[in-house]
Amino acid sequence: MSPEVVSIIVLLVVFVVGTVRSVNLGVLGFTAAYAVAQLSLGLTAEDVVALFPGDLFLVLVALTLLFGFAQHNGSIEVLVTWILRACRGRVALAPWVFFLLAAVLIALGALFAVAIVAPLALPFARRYGLDQLMTGMMVVHGALAGAFSPISVYGVTIAGFLGDDVPFSPLALFLVPLVFNVAVAAVLYGVRGGWRATGRVDDDEARASARATPYQLLTLGALLVLAVGTTAFGLDITALALVLATALALARPGAAKQALGSVSWSVVVLVTGMVTYIEVLQLAGTVEFVSDGIIALGVPLVAALLLYYLAGVTSAMASSVGIISVAIALAVPFLQAGDLDPVLFVVGLAIASTIVDVSPFSTNGALVLANVREDERDAYYRRLLGYAGVVVAVGPGLAWATVLAPGW
Repeated sequence: MSPEVVSIIVLLVVFVVGTVRSVNLGVLGFTAAYAVAQLSLGLTAEDVVALFPGDLFLVLVALTLLFGFAQHNGSIEVLVTWILRACRGRVALAPWVFFLLAAVLIALGALFAVAIVAPLALPFARRYGLDQLMTGMMVVHGALAGAFSPISVYGVTIAGFLGDDVPFSPLALFLVPLVFNVAVAAVLYGVRGGWRATGRVDDDEARASARATPYQLLTLGALLVLAVGTTAFGLDITALALVLATALALARPGAAKQALGSVSWSVVVLVTGMVTYIEVLQLAGTVEFVSDGIIALGVPLVAALLLYYLAGVTSAMASSVGIISVAIALAVPFLQAGDLDPVLFVVGLAIASTIVDVSPFSTNGALVLANVREDERDAYYRRLLGYAGVVVAVGPGLAWATVLAPGW
């Protein structure tokens, strides 16, 4: 049996066992990575260790550590009160505020905008009785709405990858995913009853709860520095988050222990384990193996649909930027043949590859999950997995039907 087939079968087994036995999929992913890499690919244990996504590990740890300070010292409560007052006490508007905030941050270049907004949105939803799944997903869709601006990481990556080989429209790449995600968020908001939230905060109560201590102001200042440093100055988010967390720990050493306890290790293992196995899939040639079969169908529009789904399903467990690059590389030959509109294809592929980032195995989904209270995390994970399943099943096809197919 070829390594490609073996790796696909093992991936299916991982999902089945993880679901039926409630075992952390990251642990299973690590185990599967070692087994497939050594038994089917002839790699060593050291080779598998080299595939571990150390950068992603550090990002998740650094960000959850930094926001752990804010969660424990009351800074988040102060900030969400300020946000509510900006909405004139209208709780129902808050999910759209978080949506817009995430969209603006990522459009300015903050790749991990969800990491900045989710720790604000989830406590707000919990405090004021909003649906936490809806609120968290509004943050993710907001980030996806602004993800393809010409100065964002996604936009720059795709523009640089295509070069002069394929016609390209930065404006279309930015605006179409923006509209698409606004529409998805509106449906989610309506279905989950966000508009039914009628709660308000008494103005006197809001003024009282908005009074911040010096340490809370220092913590909020650290969050502001993180946002400005990553968006305006392009500073490395991992390094900056660690420096700011260290500063907060030095200012109040007793708070460091509580903040470290907020690092969501189960989520870190979940994401890094699955990403490690995805790296093994790529080494095994599984992605190319499946893609070659899709393209060999000979019907460009059908091949595009299957490629959209391949990119979407894979991206739900890995880096969207990397998957988009691979998918475009595989599609360039028939794009150059002129059978499909290259601009529409790339825009649709961008949506199909990122709309699935609501998955708990993706960075954005994992960051939302990491900010759910420990005693609610298992239930939230199951609900998030159900929502992600719907998005993975429908999202790439909807992108194909609304963006690419009409131009055929």
